[in-house]
Amino acid sequence: MNIIADYHTHTVYSHGKGTIEDNVLEAINKRIKTVGISDHGYKHMSFGIKYKDIKKMREEIDELNEKYSNIDILMGIEANILDDEGNIDVDDNIRQYFDYIMAGYHFGSTPTKLIKGSINHLINFTGICKKSAIEYNTRAVINAMNKNDIFIITHPGAKASVDLLEVAKVAKKTNTALEVNSKHGHLTVDELKLLKNSGVKFALGSDAHDPKDVGNFVSGIKRIKQAGIDISSVINIDGR
Repeated sequence: MNIIADYHTHTVYSHGKGTIEDNVLEAINKRIKTVGISDHGYKHMSFGIKYKDIKKMREEIDELNEKYSNIDILMGIEANILDDEGNIDVDDNIRQYFDYIMAGYHFGSTPTKLIKGSINHLINFTGICKKSAIEYNTRAVINAMNKNDIFIITHPGAKASVDLLEVAKVAKKTNTALEVNSKHGHLTVDELKLLKNSGVKFALGSDAHDPKDVGNFVSGIKRIKQAGIDISSVINIDGR
Protein backbone atom coordinates (compact mmCIF):
# COMPACT_ATOMS: atom_id res chain seq x y z
CA MET A 1 0.00 0.00 0.00
CA ASN A 2 1.53 3.28 -1.15
CA ILE A 3 0.50 6.72 0.12
CA ILE A 4 0.85 8.93 -2.92
CA ALA A 5 -0.42 12.27 -1.57
CA ASP A 6 -1.19 14.26 1.55
CA TYR A 7 -3.63 17.03 0.67
CA HIS A 8 -4.24 18.32 4.20
CA THR A 9 -1.25 20.09 5.78
CA HIS A 10 -0.95 23.42 7.60
CA THR A 11 1.88 25.94 7.88
CA VAL A 12 2.79 29.11 9.75
CA TYR A 13 0.50 30.97 7.35
CA SER A 14 -2.39 29.76 9.54
CA HIS A 15 -1.56 27.93 12.77
CA GLY A 16 0.93 25.30 11.71
CA LYS A 17 4.43 25.17 13.19
CA GLY A 18 6.48 24.89 10.02
CA THR A 19 7.03 26.67 6.73
CA ILE A 20 5.75 25.46 3.38
CA GLU A 21 9.25 24.20 2.59
CA ASP A 22 9.39 22.31 5.90
CA ASN A 23 6.26 20.39 4.91
CA VAL A 24 7.66 19.74 1.44
CA LEU A 25 10.93 18.35 2.82
CA GLU A 26 9.07 16.02 5.18
CA ALA A 27 6.90 14.77 2.31
CA ILE A 28 10.02 14.13 0.22
CA ASN A 29 11.60 12.29 3.17
CA LYS A 30 8.52 10.04 3.36
CA ARG A 31 8.53 9.51 -0.42
CA ILE A 32 5.13 11.09 -0.92
CA LYS A 33 4.62 12.13 -4.55
CA THR A 34 2.26 15.06 -3.91
CA VAL A 35 1.91 17.39 -0.96
CA GLY A 36 -0.87 19.93 -0.58
CA ILE A 37 -0.55 23.08 1.47
CA SER A 38 -4.07 23.73 2.75
CA ASP A 39 -4.13 26.43 5.40
CA HIS A 40 -7.37 27.60 7.00
CA GLY A 41 -9.64 30.00 5.13
CA TYR A 42 -9.32 33.68 5.97
CA LYS A 43 -12.70 33.90 7.70
CA HIS A 44 -11.55 31.81 10.63
CA MET A 45 -11.42 34.30 13.48
CA SER A 46 -8.46 32.75 15.30
CA PHE A 47 -6.09 31.24 12.78
CA GLY A 48 -7.24 31.83 9.21
CA ILE A 49 -4.71 32.85 6.59
CA LYS A 50 -4.39 36.56 5.92
CA TYR A 51 -6.15 37.51 2.72
CA LYS A 52 -3.13 39.53 1.57
CA ASP A 53 -0.84 36.48 1.95
CA ILE A 54 -2.67 34.25 -0.52
CA LYS A 55 -0.89 35.56 -3.63
CA LYS A 56 2.42 35.41 -1.74
CA MET A 57 1.81 31.76 -0.88
CA ARG A 58 1.08 30.96 -4.51
CA GLU A 59 4.36 32.55 -5.58
CA GLU A 60 6.27 30.67 -2.87
CA ILE A 61 4.78 27.34 -3.94
CA ASP A 62 5.59 28.04 -7.59
CA GLU A 63 9.22 28.73 -6.63
CA LEU A 64 9.42 25.54 -4.56
CA ASN A 65 8.05 23.50 -7.48
CA GLU A 66 10.97 24.76 -9.53
CA LYS A 67 13.42 23.98 -6.72
CA TYR A 68 12.17 20.43 -6.04
CA SER A 69 11.55 18.41 -9.17
CA ASN A 70 10.88 15.14 -7.33
CA ILE A 71 7.55 16.17 -5.82
CA ASP A 72 4.37 17.98 -6.85
CA ILE A 73 3.53 20.83 -4.47
CA LEU A 74 -0.08 22.00 -4.66
CA MET A 75 -1.74 25.02 -3.16
CA GLY A 76 -5.02 24.18 -1.54
CA ILE A 77 -7.13 25.68 1.20
CA GLU A 78 -9.25 24.32 4.01
CA ALA A 79 -12.12 26.70 3.50
CA ASN A 80 -14.74 27.31 6.15
CA ILE A 81 -18.37 26.38 5.44
CA LEU A 82 -20.01 29.58 6.65
CA ASP A 83 -23.77 28.93 6.52
CA ASP A 84 -26.49 26.51 5.46
CA GLU A 85 -26.61 28.13 2.02
CA GLY A 86 -23.20 26.57 1.34
CA ASN A 87 -21.11 29.74 1.23
CA ILE A 88 -17.38 29.32 1.84
CA ASP A 89 -14.55 31.82 2.28
CA VAL A 90 -13.16 31.52 -1.25
CA ASP A 91 -14.22 34.43 -3.43
CA ASP A 92 -13.70 35.05 -7.14
CA ASN A 93 -10.61 37.19 -6.50
CA ILE A 94 -8.62 34.41 -4.83
CA ARG A 95 -10.06 31.26 -6.40
CA GLN A 96 -7.52 31.51 -9.23
CA TYR A 97 -4.61 30.87 -6.84
CA PHE A 98 -5.73 27.45 -5.62
CA ASP A 99 -5.10 24.07 -7.22
CA TYR A 100 -7.94 22.59 -5.16
CA ILE A 101 -10.42 23.53 -2.46
CA MET A 102 -11.25 21.54 0.64
CA ALA A 103 -14.00 22.68 2.99
CA GLY A 104 -15.12 21.87 6.49
CA TYR A 105 -16.95 23.20 9.52
CA HIS A 106 -14.99 25.02 12.26
CA PHE A 107 -16.25 26.69 15.43
CA GLY A 108 -14.12 29.78 14.82
CA SER A 109 -15.51 30.66 11.41
CA THR A 110 -17.22 34.02 10.91
CA PRO A 111 -20.88 33.39 10.01
CA THR A 112 -22.44 35.24 7.09
CA LYS A 113 -25.54 35.88 9.21
CA LEU A 114 -24.32 36.81 12.66
CA ILE A 115 -27.28 35.76 14.81
CA LYS A 116 -28.28 32.60 12.94
CA GLY A 117 -24.68 31.50 12.48
CA SER A 118 -23.74 32.20 16.09
CA ILE A 119 -26.70 30.17 17.32
CA ASN A 120 -25.59 27.27 15.11
CA HIS A 121 -22.05 27.49 16.53
CA LEU A 122 -23.50 27.41 20.05
CA ILE A 123 -25.75 24.46 19.31
CA ASN A 124 -22.89 22.48 17.77
CA PHE A 125 -20.57 23.34 20.64
CA THR A 126 -23.01 22.40 23.40
CA GLY A 127 -24.72 19.49 21.67
CA ILE A 128 -28.23 20.77 22.43
CA CYS A 129 -31.06 20.59 19.87
CA LYS A 130 -29.17 17.87 18.06
CA LYS A 131 -31.87 17.09 15.48
CA SER A 132 -32.09 20.69 14.24
CA ALA A 133 -28.29 20.96 14.29
CA ILE A 134 -27.91 17.87 12.10
CA GLU A 135 -30.45 19.23 9.63
CA TYR A 136 -28.68 22.62 9.47
CA ASN A 137 -25.19 21.11 9.21
CA THR A 138 -26.23 18.60 6.55
CA ARG A 139 -27.81 21.36 4.50
CA ALA A 140 -24.65 23.44 4.85
CA VAL A 141 -22.33 20.68 3.62
CA ILE A 142 -24.62 19.59 0.77
CA ASN A 143 -25.12 23.15 -0.46
CA ALA A 144 -21.39 23.82 -0.22
CA MET A 145 -20.69 20.86 -2.52
CA ASN A 146 -23.43 21.86 -4.97
CA LYS A 147 -22.37 25.50 -5.01
CA ASN A 148 -18.59 25.12 -5.17
CA ASP A 149 -16.03 22.84 -6.78
CA ILE A 150 -14.90 21.07 -3.61
CA PHE A 151 -12.25 18.38 -3.80
CA ILE A 152 -12.53 17.07 -0.23
CA ILE A 153 -14.88 17.63 2.71
CA THR A 154 -12.60 17.70 5.74
CA HIS A 155 -13.33 15.66 8.90
CA PRO A 156 -17.10 15.28 8.23
CA GLY A 157 -18.92 14.74 11.51
CA ALA A 158 -16.23 16.34 13.65
CA LYS A 159 -17.45 19.41 15.54
CA ALA A 160 -20.77 19.34 13.65
CA SER A 161 -22.91 16.21 13.28
CA VAL A 162 -24.36 15.54 9.82
CA ASP A 163 -26.50 12.94 8.07
CA LEU A 164 -23.58 11.15 6.45
CA LEU A 165 -25.65 9.10 4.01
CA GLU A 166 -27.26 12.25 2.60
CA VAL A 167 -23.86 13.95 2.42
CA ALA A 168 -22.40 10.90 0.67
CA LYS A 169 -25.14 10.92 -2.00
CA VAL A 170 -24.21 14.46 -3.02
CA ALA A 171 -20.48 13.84 -2.61
CA LYS A 172 -20.74 10.98 -5.09
CA LYS A 173 -22.67 13.16 -7.54
CA THR A 174 -20.21 16.08 -7.27
CA ASN A 175 -17.11 13.83 -7.21
CA THR A 176 -16.14 15.10 -3.77
CA ALA A 177 -14.13 12.86 -1.44
CA LEU A 178 -14.90 12.55 2.27
CA GLU A 179 -11.87 12.75 4.52
CA VAL A 180 -10.62 10.13 6.95
CA ASN A 181 -8.79 12.55 9.19
CA SER A 182 -5.93 11.09 11.21
CA LYS A 183 -5.95 13.96 13.70
CA HIS A 184 -9.65 14.40 14.51
CA GLY A 185 -10.84 10.79 14.40
CA HIS A 186 -13.61 11.35 11.85
CA LEU A 187 -14.63 9.55 9.87
CA THR A 188 -14.88 6.97 12.66
CA VAL A 189 -14.91 3.22 12.11
CA ASP A 190 -18.70 3.14 12.54
CA GLU A 191 -19.14 6.06 10.11
CA LEU A 192 -16.93 4.34 7.55
CA LYS A 193 -18.95 1.13 7.89
CA LEU A 194 -22.11 3.16 7.31
CA LEU A 195 -20.66 4.60 4.10
CA LYS A 196 -18.89 1.47 2.88
CA ASN A 197 -21.44 0.67 0.15
CA SER A 198 -22.39 4.26 -0.72
CA GLY A 199 -20.01 4.52 -3.67
CA VAL A 200 -18.40 7.66 -2.25
CA LYS A 201 -14.65 8.27 -2.50
CA PHE A 202 -12.46 8.79 0.58
CA ALA A 203 -9.26 10.73 1.18
CA LEU A 204 -6.76 10.12 3.95
CA GLY A 205 -5.69 13.38 5.58
CA SER A 206 -2.90 13.93 8.09
CA ASP A 207 -4.18 17.39 9.06
CA ALA A 208 -0.54 18.03 9.95
CA HIS A 209 0.09 21.12 12.05
CA ASP A 210 3.70 20.13 12.59
CA PRO A 211 5.97 19.17 9.67
CA LYS A 212 6.82 15.83 11.29
CA ASP A 213 3.16 14.81 10.97
CA VAL A 214 3.00 15.29 7.19
CA GLY A 215 2.06 11.90 5.76
CA ASN A 216 1.14 10.48 9.17
CA PHE A 217 -1.89 8.34 8.34
CA VAL A 218 -1.52 5.66 11.02
CA SER A 219 -4.88 6.34 12.66
CA GLY A 220 -6.73 6.79 9.38
CA ILE A 221 -5.36 3.60 7.82
CA LYS A 222 -6.22 1.63 10.95
CA ARG A 223 -9.85 2.82 10.78
CA ILE A 224 -10.12 2.11 7.06
CA LYS A 225 -8.90 -1.44 7.60
CA GLN A 226 -11.18 -2.01 10.60
CA ALA A 227 -14.19 -0.83 8.59
CA GLY A 228 -13.30 -3.04 5.62
CA ILE A 229 -13.11 -0.15 3.16
CA ASP A 230 -12.01 -1.07 -0.36
CA ILE A 231 -8.60 0.59 -0.82
CA SER A 232 -9.49 1.48 -4.42
CA SER A 233 -12.04 3.97 -3.07
CA VAL A 234 -9.32 5.97 -1.28
CA ILE A 235 -8.02 8.58 -3.71
CA ASN A 236 -4.51 8.99 -2.28
CA ILE A 237 -3.59 5.33 -1.85
CA ASP A 238 -2.00 3.28 -4.58
CA GLY A 239 -2.95 -0.27 -3.64
CA ARG A 240 -0.45 -1.93 -5.92
